[in-house]
Amino acid sequence: MGKEEERLIQPLVNAAYPGALASLSLAVLQMVKETGPLILRILLSLDSILFIVCAFFLFFYTIYPWKRRLWTMSAITFLSGLILSLSAVIGLIVT
Repeated sequence: MGKEEERLIQPLVNAAYPGALASLSLAVLQMVKETGPLILRILLSLDSILFIVCAFFLFFYTIYPWKRRLWTMSAITFLSGLILSLSAVIGLIVT
């Protein structure tokens, strides 16, 4: 793969990682949609939204690497998504 192709594909690859986590959160949300408590559904919804926002920040940071705010925001949203994922797992275990 050439340098130009790698430069065009790299933003998509970087955004795919948190995008996969968002899709996993949505899959769990779909499973607990009917029987799960409201707080668990809210946690999973916010979790998937944070991972999707993180994917957008990573995509644009890969295109514009000099914009450090994009990197900071992607790190904050990713860590927040992980914390919400952990909270959702604990909520699933408790209920």
